[in-house]
Amino acid sequence: MKKLLLSTAISAMLFTSSVSFAETVSSKDVLNNYSNIAHAVYEDSLTTAQALQKAVDAFIANPSEDTLGTAKAAWKAARVPYQQSEAYRFGNAIVDEWEGKVNAWPLDEGLIDYVNTDSYGTESDENPLYTANIIANKKLMVAGKEVDASNISKELLASLNEAGEVESNVAVGYHAIEFLLWGQDLHGTDAGAGERKATDYDTKNCTNGNCDRRAAYLKAVTNLLIDDLAWMTKQWDAEGKARTDLLAKDEKEALSTIVTGMGSLSYGELAGERMKLGLMLHDPEEEHDCFSDNTYNSHFYDSKGVQNVYIGKYTRVDGSEIKGASLSSLIAEKDAATDKALQERFATTVSNMQVLVDTGKGGEAYDQMIAEGNESGNKKVQAAIDSLVAQAKLLEKALPVLGLSKIEFEGSDSLDAPEKVGTDG
Repeated sequence: MKKLLLSTAISAMLFTSSVSFAETVSSKDVLNNYSNIAHAVYEDSLTTAQALQKAVDAFIANPSEDTLGTAKAAWKAARVPYQQSEAYRFGNAIVDEWEGKVNAWPLDEGLIDYVNTDSYGTESDENPLYTANIIANKKLMVAGKEVDASNISKELLASLNEAGEVESNVAVGYHAIEFLLWGQDLHGTDAGAGERKATDYDTKNCTNGNCDRRAAYLKAVTNLLIDDLAWMTKQWDAEGKARTDLLAKDEKEALSTIVTGMGSLSYGELAGERMKLGLMLHDPEEEHDCFSDNTYNSHFYDSKGVQNVYIGKYTRVDGSEIKGASLSSLIAEKDAATDKALQERFATTVSNMQVLVDTGKGGEAYDQMIAEGNESGNKKVQAAIDSLVAQAKLLEKALPVLGLSKIEFEGSDSLDAPEKVGTDG
């Protein structure tokens, strides 16, 4: 993505080597609490994914609409803590480099399984594996080399993720599981999500062929998600690399890491790539959880995750809280007005996202909200986008209070160069 360069001048009168951070709240306290929240949110992501794993195993053992429904509900529940972790991306390189294993999107679903070619097509100039169909084929050609896919294992799927260096070749993670549970959403911007039948996994009454291999894929990709989440949870342990790397940074660099994650997710990623782009194009393929129509929830919890980091508080799936020193604490002791403005803006963003959730629960899915001609839905989505952009700009203004000079947030053509959207430029 393009970078949005954010720079602010720091007054030498206010910030000199002799001025330390607040006496009652230290940056070390903030970093420790930030790390504690990271550990908790990834641990909750792991726990809910393990519940998904049990539901998937039960579904595969006894394929029915009921067991499929239970697995779908478990997938949606697993998204709640994970989406709140995304504010740890961008600033923490270890998270950003790992994220593609668990939450990469959009994906070319024809890589994985059968598709409706009337809507999907049969080939892509950008992706030779556009309709490779791992489930149907025991041998694949990847970058001119034959790959043995007879045994669908965690190792095979991991090796095929972003095969041929094509980002849309997403073979693993939440969205691969989502596709396997829901199937394609063929409704466009009309009501309805994916409608995969449980019999796609019933070896005794198989629909669409390869039910045994489809079940093997679903089991392997779910187990791989568990492995990946367990690994990241460990990175935020007391001696984990993510935590120790952060704490080893100099004070300003470490605080920049936190702000970078918040600002980049708010601006380029969520406001831009996940929301404004789809709204501009009125394209249901640009919604984040496009097979399940769960997008409004994912956007809500992304915004909640940014707020969590700022105020230093996270509510766990069991209802308990992790809370402590925060950026809010640091800023409030130096400039109460700036902290108040930021807290109000984060709350407004979450409130605007709640409108999307309420609309979704009321029967109008996110892909319908962004549909061309839906003035009410478009307005609700735009309000959330505007609030995300506003909170990124307020974070920019807060940089001098933290003693920071400049930070580069992720950008998006949809926000920075809208004239390029939908063109080859």
